[in-house]
Amino acid sequence: MSVTAITLRELHRIHGQLAELRGRRERGPKQIQAHEASVAHLKAELEKARQTVKQTRVMVDKKQLDLKAAEQRVVDWKVKLNACQSNKEYQALQEQIAAAEMAGSVLSDEILEGMERIDVLDQAVVIAQGHVVAGENELAKVRDKIEQAAGLVEGDIKRLEVDLVALETVLPADFRSDYNRVVQGKGAEGLAPVEDGVCGGCGKQITLNMQNELLLSKPVFCRSCGRLLYVPETA
Repeated sequence: MSVTAITLRELHRIHGQLAELRGRRERGPKQIQAHEASVAHLKAELEKARQTVKQTRVMVDKKQLDLKAAEQRVVDWKVKLNACQSNKEYQALQEQIAAAEMAGSVLSDEILEGMERIDVLDQAVVIAQGHVVAGENELAKVRDKIEQAAGLVEGDIKRLEVDLVALETVLPADFRSDYNRVVQGKGAEGLAPVEDGVCGGCGKQITLNMQNELLLSKPVFCRSCGRLLYVPETA
């Protein structure tokens, strides 16, 4: 039973290319999902910014109504001053008016601060909207790129799978089961070159007898990692 190094090298090359292409095929949808998740996050941030603006406007509107009501109470109390029957009653109204005017002044300041905050929040909404647009544009680009490449990748995979089946037919029948076991278990990592008597997969030294068997085109498996070994082209 013999298996040439040329055959094993070509098998390793095809398995490696197939692994890379299949990885690209699997990564494509994941990349799209990652960008979709990013856009969803940006949209959530935009909605959060909008809700903050809305809540702040409601708060400012309420304070404006409170201020208007307080100002009206002050007007009413000032009218009542002329109808006071005693100094005590007059003084009490004066104190109420002074306290209400002080509270109104504080409320006016809070309203002004709220309106300034709304301006800042509105700008934050505009920025968040820009982030969403940019994220959606990037998602569209990534989706188009991956979808366009998907057909080429699938074509390359099918072509290599045909080449692999054709090449595997030249393997000795009594060796096929060992080969299948290694490839099914390790994939492209199931084969490794030997350089300077060292397994290229695990870095362990192989015996001189194993090296001689390789030179005689006999199938050799690394006793440490189980990889199918072959002599590299430069050896």
